[in-house]
Amino acid sequence: MKQLFITATILCLLAACQNVTKNPKDPVDPRSAAADSQHALIADSTNWTTVQWLDSVQDFGNITDGEKVMITFHFKNIGNKPLIITNVSASCGCTVPSKPEEPIAPGQEGKITAEFNSTGRVGKASKNLTVACNTREQTVNLFFNGEVLPKK
Repeated sequence: MKQLFITATILCLLAACQNVTKNPKDPVDPRSAAADSQHALIADSTNWTTVQWLDSVQDFGNITDGEKVMITFHFKNIGNKPLIITNVSASCGCTVPSKPEEPIAPGQEGKITAEFNSTGRVGKASKNLTVACNTREQTVNLFFNGEVLPKK
């Protein structure tokens, strides 16, 4: 009987722990608050601008296995609001993208770069970057490709 009581008590405590709600006075994780703020920014059509991609597809040609290559995509803000790029993500871990941290004013140009590490990737390489920004489309895909040759 004592074991049954202990087991029931433990189960009740576990159930109570699972139903604990977050205290509204607890600090907000700044990363999630920033992500929510950025998502709201690009979703708000009053903040949308227009971007012209001057080169949305790049071909890096032939490189040797183990080489790293830097790819650069150029764009121009042709709208009338500042262009804010909230995120750039790569299709795989072999590519590290970089984005402008400051808004791009109307009429100004900017760039997004990506470093591709070819180590262990012999053969045709086709990769993409997904750019989140305050345009009607909200995301844009940029592509690069080439061929990784084996070491001699």
